[in-house]
Amino acid sequence: MKTRLLIEQHFHGCFGVDFNKAEVKDILFLAKEIKKYGIGGIFPTLVTDSIENTKRAISTIKEAAKLQTPDMARIFGVHLEGIFLNPDKKGIHNPKHFLKPSINNYKLIEDDFIKIVTLAPEFIEDDLIDYLHTKGIKVQAGHCVGGNLKGIDGATHLFNAMSGIVHRGKSTVLSALVNDDIYTEIIADGIHVSDEALKLTFKTKPTDKVILVSDCLPCTKSELKEFTFADERVFYNGIKATSKEGTLAGSTTLLPDIITRLHSVGLFNPQYIENPYTYHNIDLKGEIEWTDDWKILQVIN
Repeated sequence: MKTRLLIEQHFHGCFGVDFNKAEVKDILFLAKEIKKYGIGGIFPTLVTDSIENTKRAISTIKEAAKLQTPDMARIFGVHLEGIFLNPDKKGIHNPKHFLKPSINNYKLIEDDFIKIVTLAPEFIEDDLIDYLHTKGIKVQAGHCVGGNLKGIDGATHLFNAMSGIVHRGKSTVLSALVNDDIYTEIIADGIHVSDEALKLTFKTKPTDKVILVSDCLPCTKSELKEFTFADERVFYNGIKATSKEGTLAGSTTLLPDIITRLHSVGLFNPQYIENPYTYHNIDLKGEIEWTDDWKILQVIN
């Protein structure tokens, strides 16, 4: 069977490369290597950092995109996950760099190569969502507790680092699940979200609104066992990567491996591969040929 190439809209690096710290050559290396895994389009994702470092990282990713060749995964833009988050749901992010989500604060790092912004909607005090939409940016709720998702396009790694399902009042997860217009990222690596929660998501959300993401870290497909990420020392034991205190830092599984795992537990739908194309209104040449058990047989450019 054949599908389109995969699009990865939420990942922080792999092959030892960290997008927050990478140089142009590192990003080009990653883009070339990752296409061998069937990933044809990427949105490099930046974790919370200082304004200075964030601007440098965006500029570097943008420069790398100008130098790409056809054998590389296409860089569609930056996913800005950090800075505008809720400290109560910080995850691995460093709250010392957090800012209130506002138009003025966004302008501190504004760049036309930012295509997705994750933020805590409960902290917005102005028309930031409308402002981002005028720039063609997808606005996603993540690392938050707010249940009012008016104007929000998507939920960032559903269930992880957000208020969960409640039976009275509102929560981020509940609002994202019941709103059929909201796309939901989900990390289906078997570690971040249980299969029972995956079943609930796949039963509740329209099939065309589910976006599989890896949220993977620089240690993915590398020899790294200990590294600094988001100003935190992270330890990878071969299964999961956590801080010293045990906080999950992100996934260590690439998207095609997540698809294989989902199929093995009877939860994969090929429609999930199509959804990022619609969400971002993009197209790519190339295909993946899969085996019957959803392992990559070959990548056709």
